[in-house]
Amino acid sequence: MKFKFVFILFILTLLLLLLIFIFLPLLLLGPSFSLSYWLANWPLLLIWVLVFLAFIIFYFTNRRLFLLLEKEDWPALVHYLEYEVFKKGKYSSRLVRLLATSYLVLSDTDGVVNLENKTAIAKPALLDTNVLIFGAARILGKDFSGAARFFEARKYTAKPKLKEWVSWFLGFSFLLDYRLQGAADEFSFLARESKNAVVTALSSYFLSETLAHVLPEKETELQQISSVGRNRARSVLPKTENWKREINKISSEIHAAVISKYIDETGRWLYG
Repeated sequence: MKFKFVFILFILTLLLLLLIFIFLPLLLLGPSFSLSYWLANWPLLLIWVLVFLAFIIFYFTNRRLFLLLEKEDWPALVHYLEYEVFKKGKYSSRLVRLLATSYLVLSDTDGVVNLENKTAIAKPALLDTNVLIFGAARILGKDFSGAARFFEARKYTAKPKLKEWVSWFLGFSFLLDYRLQGAADEFSFLARESKNAVVTALSSYFLSETLAHVLPEKETELQQISSVGRNRARSVLPKTENWKREINKISSEIHAAVISKYIDETGRWLYG
């Protein structure tokens, strides 16, 4: 949906609310009572004016950004965002996240790392907010040891809703870096304890289909833990439809796109 259309639709909605506020009392109460009604409820009109002005200012302030997003002109969008973030110093969560995502669309992992370094100086808290994007960029850039260090450093500082994903990507980074025992430890814990059914299923899948084969001395143990995790995941998502619905919730996230192949394989393994 085009941003301009959304803008016009919202403006028309606000104008409709204004007309209702003005004319409905007139129709229901008559001219004499409607005037007293408007005087008594003037704060509502003030709130409407503030919302209207805020939306107008927000739209026209970000009009160029919306236009570039509509066109999907990623090089131009990166140029615009670099100016806003680096030159103007607007290190907001929204702009930093959008710039990092735009770099990844262009497969510019070096750009993400550069953004990460500058954000760490200007506003380090944003690294925890966007930990999955910055970490995923290291994985895409095949800096697996760097990804492991990055996730390990933020395993306990990430926001609560991201912590289990950070732990999973730490295990995934260990696996890609051939630190197999570290991967087994992370995935084993998540398979048994994670409250996120998708994280539980992914951890169980890698324990069964990868780590149990490359760590033959622990095959029985890892398969048992994987079975526990698989049952836990299926108790929450008993049918394929439940799994697909849960995956759809995260399908637009960069970290999900990075591992989309493994998400599909896990779904087949989970219900096969």
